[in-house]
Amino acid sequence: MSQRILVPIDGSEQSTSALSYAETLYPDAEFVLLHVLSPSDGAPHPDAIIMHTEETVAAQREDANKLFETVREQIEPDRTVETAIENGSAARAIVDYADDPEAEIDAIVMGSRGRDGAKRLLLGSVAETVVRRASVPVTVAR
Repeated sequence: MSQRILVPIDGSEQSTSALSYAETLYPDAEFVLLHVLSPSDGAPHPDAIIMHTEETVAAQREDANKLFETVREQIEPDRTVETAIENGSAARAIVDYADDPEAEIDAIVMGSRGRDGAKRLLLGSVAETVVRRASVPVTVAR
């Protein structure tokens, strides 16, 4: 049975680098690309929270699917790739998805946003939280 690797994708350079690293680290694995919709996605300011209307969620899902299409072009064509979209806190959604027995995730490979100083203390680090809480191995690619 092939390994299943969860790779969170947010469109950042870090998540793209993590995907490339995952391909090198797990050449024969299946990938599950996960995008987490956040209440602040699409907000005019990063700290703003917008109302989640049906239209907003639909637009965010459409953006996520476009992101998946772009990312799939970077992955070797023979690799099995699934996609998933979750809502809520990124760290919690990643951990919950990986811990779901039905998902059968063997490991997580994710990017680091490189937060430091006050931002890290105030906002926390998604990668750090996932490393601490996930029940599967986590590789954080810089």
